Amino acid sequence: MTKVEIISNVAATQNISKKQATDILESVFNQITQCLKTGEEVVLSGFGKFTVKATAARKGRNPATGAAIDIPAKKKVAFTVHRALKDAVQG
Repeated sequence: MTKVEIISNVAATQNISKKQATDILESVFNQITQCLKTGEEVVLSGFGKFTVKATAARKGRNPATGAAIDIPAKKKVAFTVHRALKDAVQG
């Protein structure tokens, strides 16, 4: 399912325009992004939890040449699925 399909489904099920559904979805995404930028966790009950995790700098190898390279430390977004969602998917 794509973002456009989600917007269409939300608009149809909530009897709102696609513009309103788009604005709502974009607002939710923006709020999640802002929270993660500041290091906050985002917990959606029954769905899951978004967190930011730091990875350490490390050494790696270029697979094409075998040359050693430095991989810098970075932050990445992690998602932990909630038990209710996991159970729903398992059927």
